[in-house]
Amino acid sequence: MFVVLIVLAAAQPAAKGWTFCIAEAGHDIFVTEVFEAGVERETLEALYSTRLRAGGIVGADVQCPAPLSEKTEAVNAQFTAITFQRSLLRKLHIEPPLSLRH
Repeated sequence: MFVVLIVLAAAQPAAKGWTFCIAEAGHDIFVTEVFEAGVERETLEALYSTRLRAGGIVGADVQCPAPLSEKTEAVNAQFTAITFQRSLLRKLHIEPPLSLRH
């Protein structure tokens, strides 16, 4: 019985929350709009990396912050990240949110 509970717990999707993704490719910074996440960060980062590669951006360093429970908190974190990158005079590209629906 204990083993079944562990397997069921592992099969559960990640807790939903709000996040965005950011990627660095040289002096270019790509930032998604905030979106509702329901999968692990590693999966989000892989999805965003794949989307960037499909658009011709190869070798980008992708990060998606841990989801936050409130959308406003995620928007504030995104704003802080954008402001910081602008202070470094990086070229910003605002991207659509990741779509996790098939």
